[in-house]
Amino acid sequence: MTIFSKIISGEIPAYKVAETIDFLAFLDINPLAEGHVLVIPKTEVDYLFDLDDDVYAGLQIFAKIVAGGIKKAIPCIKVGVAVIGLEVPHAHIHLIPMNRVDDMNFSRPKLSFTPEQLEATMDKIREALKQD
Repeated sequence: MTIFSKIISGEIPAYKVAETIDFLAFLDINPLAEGHVLVIPKTEVDYLFDLDDDVYAGLQIFAKIVAGGIKKAIPCIKVGVAVIGLEVPHAHIHLIPMNRVDDMNFSRPKLSFTPEQLEATMDKIREALKQD
């Protein structure tokens, strides 16, 4: 069972910004930028391209919706998309607010936010998603 499956089951807490029956979006606790969100299918599959076609398409649509909320909530030019997939063996998409190309550089030191800051960011994104 991956750490993401433990988040889905509620065994590990997370700063959830959006959730459906099939998908979950939550803040990365080691972000590259404020509002860095991970979007995952609730089905535990390691490699993104091994997902069933319907799940893959649904994940992309869900990520698009979440990215819209991030863009409204966090000052940025665009929301970048990255799929690395080496850290956790559970398919996931990184959505990262961007103001410059270097904002997507995964070799940069990660940021650290307090639980209160993470909660405030989560609330901002949730509120922005309600506006659609």
